[in-house]
Amino acid sequence: MQAVEGLSANGTASATSQYDIAQIMGGIYGDGFIALKGAFSREWVSQLHEDVLALYEDALQRPGGAVGRGPKRHYVEIHPESLRGFVDLAMHSWVVAVCEAVLGPEYKIVEIGFDVPNPGSMDQPWHRDFPAPDDTIFGRRLNSLAFNLTTVDVTPDMGPFEIAPGTQWDLPTGFQHEMFPPKENYPRYQQRAQKKMPQMGDISARSALTIHRGTANQSNISRPALVLGVDAPGANNAERHDLQFTREYYEQLPETLKQHLTCRVVDKLEPIVQAHTIEGLMMGEA
Repeated sequence: MQAVEGLSANGTASATSQYDIAQIMGGIYGDGFIALKGAFSREWVSQLHEDVLALYEDALQRPGGAVGRGPKRHYVEIHPESLRGFVDLAMHSWVVAVCEAVLGPEYKIVEIGFDVPNPGSMDQPWHRDFPAPDDTIFGRRLNSLAFNLTTVDVTPDMGPFEIAPGTQWDLPTGFQHEMFPPKENYPRYQQRAQKKMPQMGDISARSALTIHRGTANQSNISRPALVLGVDAPGANNAERHDLQFTREYYEQLPETLKQHLTCRVVDKLEPIVQAHTIEGLMMGEA
């Protein structure tokens, strides 16, 4: 995992001056991927892993609770308060600094969920997570970010996430659903490809438009990865998600976090029926 040199895991959500904004911007607008090693303790991540496994088991029992992202691979969107460490994650000083640098001070958290590539999951086709918006195609501006946090130490046989740096700027010529590039583009992606093997506690940020894929999990261990989706003003990714908080939980959140949430406040959490399907990834039995 490539760390962003000079970034510290310490500090508060307001202490963004300790980070090199130019370096953050250069990474996201260049490779389309940056990371921070050791952002969280292994104990904190172990707790996150417990929460994710329980939520995954529950989701698999409910109709629409999990969506297939390929054979033996699922995505589950969740309620933030189902994670004991949600506030720690959302207010981590590096997360805040990256969001402010790339998306501006009025950024909004619009999604939280996790991917689970189980043993036997296959190589995904190269893809983006959603079509490139006009802001990117014509304005050459990135208006969303995806943060990823592994809950296990990733090894080469566990189906590491693979990314083709710099491809967030590729025009979607010949892309199926504006997200899946034609196979004649694959040699270029293979030439650029970087497999990411983070360890527990590492966190990354990327443009979801950078061409990427999950690779085959040839181990006997699942590889859960948490996903936090964040938008700049004017982005419309909140329409694909349903961020909910109970009134009691929401009222206890810090005001500095509330201003960055696009959500519904409800008396009782409603089960999430997964809406962010990616048709080109739903091949075969999940």
